[in-house]
Amino acid sequence: MRTLLFLLLILTSPMSFASMLVLGDSLAAGYGIDEEEGWVNLMRQRLQSNGYTLEVVNASVSGETTSGGLSRLPALLETHQPSLVLIELGANDGLRGTPLNIVRGNLEQLVELSRASGAEVLMIGNRLPPNYGPQYTQAFFGLFAEVAGEKQIALVPFLLDGVASDWDLMQDDGYHPKANAQAKILDTVWTGLEPILDEARSE
Repeated sequence: MRTLLFLLLILTSPMSFASMLVLGDSLAAGYGIDEEEGWVNLMRQRLQSNGYTLEVVNASVSGETTSGGLSRLPALLETHQPSLVLIELGANDGLRGTPLNIVRGNLEQLVELSRASGAEVLMIGNRLPPNYGPQYTQAFFGLFAEVAGEKQIALVPFLLDGVASDWDLMQDDGYHPKANAQAKILDTVWTGLEPILDEARSE
């Protein structure tokens, strides 16, 4: 009877990944706000409230670039062995005017390393301020969709969708969102994350 009850608990509980790794920059690290107010921590809380017990490891660092993330990723994968990797990098590359072929190559390698470890991948894209010129900013924004399409991974096109254009939600520097924007950011991320979780639950 106890064995049957245990099996029923397994079958009726939401299927979850063992752990999730968030590899990002200041937008995921919670620059300028308390860590617990950031969207990554809010995501952790939402996952728990939905019955998912996976560990969420936030390896995001303010100022991080795709190159920096690429240098850190192998050790992070070995240490945490995540089932799911959220890649939120590229904004600092764009702000520095890094050649887009370099950014693309780094993003591709980040995806390939993550998948080679056995993890699912969710890519989170971003936009640059318009003062960087339409040619570069449009091509930069398109990179994320192009890489996600080529690698056949899930994509959140723009992390700060509905936030970056609302000055009441942005810090004075114009680049980083306030604490009151984090729930909206999580809702945006959730649109890409939830289908992955639903698919895992149905397997």
